[in-house]
Amino acid sequence: MSAADFLLSPEVQKLLKVVYANPTSKFTVNALAKASKLSIEDVERTQEHLVKSGILIKCKSTSDAPDTVCANTSFVFYSELRGIALKSFAAAEPVRAMLRSKFKDSVLRAFVLGEDLDGTVELLVVHGQKVPDEKDMSAACQKLSVSIGRHLRVHVISSTRHAALARNDELGSKLARPCAIEIIAEGDTKAQPAIEREGLLESARKRWAALAR
Repeated sequence: MSAADFLLSPEVQKLLKVVYANPTSKFTVNALAKASKLSIEDVERTQEHLVKSGILIKCKSTSDAPDTVCANTSFVFYSELRGIALKSFAAAEPVRAMLRSKFKDSVLRAFVLGEDLDGTVELLVVHGQKVPDEKDMSAACQKLSVSIGRHLRVHVISSTRHAALARNDELGSKLARPCAIEIIAEGDTKAQPAIEREGLLESARKRWAALAR
């Protein structure tokens, strides 16, 4: 059970997944029901609970327009809730499931690096001996992006390059941030680590040793 499952009901998770993907947008009950795949009754009940809690706020509308709600970015725990959402139901869990099902033979490790102000989620995918097909990865990420309502920015690198990342590298610095989380660890999939090539000197030394026998 994740922290989100412990703290938030499934209905709350589904609504926050939609709202936090576009925190500046306004949502009607019908729009939330369609996006979250919840019933109108479930949306109304959950929405009212979130408004009373201060997590959502009701937005002003004209007399002939339906009522709307939006994220309360001034809520005292707004950043913490967004962080929980990012690290679980809103991004990390669906990304992990997609990579483990479609790229289990090639993805060795994977990380969620964070999200920007527009809600774009940045991912780092580390491949092993087998390199994931670029078109397949792009198509899978695009499909997932539509499903979770967030844009994805994906970096795919080899395990050799990953091992050489330093804090002064752009990716290395992002990986060192507290918000970065590993969603697939080595051994979680069937991907095999890349075979490191021997250095020229080591290779030459072995050849000379063989000739001297």
